[in-house]
Amino acid sequence: MAEHLASIFGTEKDRVNCTFYFKIGACRHGDRCSRLHTKRSISPTLLLSNMYQRPDMITPGVDAQCNPIDPRKIQEHFEGFYEDLFEELSKYGEIESLNICDNLADHMVGNVYVQFREEEHAANALKNLTGRFCAGRLIIVDFSPVTDFREATCRQYDENTCNRGGYCNFMHLKRISRELRRQLFGKSRRRSHSRRRTRSPRRRRSSHVEHSYGGRGRSRSPVREGSEERRAKIEQWNREREQQENAGNIDKDVANDNNENGNNGYVQDDKRYQQQE
Repeated sequence: MAEHLASIFGTEKDRVNCTFYFKIGACRHGDRCSRLHTKRSISPTLLLSNMYQRPDMITPGVDAQCNPIDPRKIQEHFEGFYEDLFEELSKYGEIESLNICDNLADHMVGNVYVQFREEEHAANALKNLTGRFCAGRLIIVDFSPVTDFREATCRQYDENTCNRGGYCNFMHLKRISRELRRQLFGKSRRRSHSRRRTRSPRRRRSSHVEHSYGGRGRSRSPVREGSEERRAKIEQWNREREQQENAGNIDKDVANDNNENGNNGYVQDDKRYQQQE
């Protein structure tokens, strides 16, 4: 039973958990949804709800004064926002992807999804962004269950064949130019590689110190001897000490005899020398 529930979790067959919330991190029914919206306590992905304010917010292609807007101006506005946001978010860690919705429905309009390489980086960004403002608006940020954007995006939108328009329930991700993508993500990767290079010499030095003991020019730590070898050495030391003590006692006796006989130690040697002659 548990395996079956795990296999259908977040799918259309799941009658308990909301499929759309699991896939895109948002649901058009909100808190009124009849299914559960399971909040994540940790995730590499953050959702910044309704953050991007497009210039044609009210009517696509038209500004607030009902004047038509050049699509190139809209794209320039979007890429400027994208670049500024990327630079700000990259302060908290390496970014895997940064996606901004082009949908018009209330629960998805202007949603920003940032996926970090590490969950710790996402947690750090959440901590620092909570309570901050952007363009006079409070940033609403939270962990998102979305980790695979291929399942969250609308394929028909990518093929320019979606007939639901901006009110589609799947993500319509707004694209940036290849040049900007190469510039931002290439810079982010170079920055992360430079951080790793600055850390790696420390690791190499520590490992070098750890493994250099016992190498050339280094004194090895003494090898621990067995009990039998230690006992044999102790016995040898005791024998040498006894021999030294015995030799010292003999010298003392000879010196005492010489002193008693009034000799200074050289007289006997002279007598022995004369006898040999």
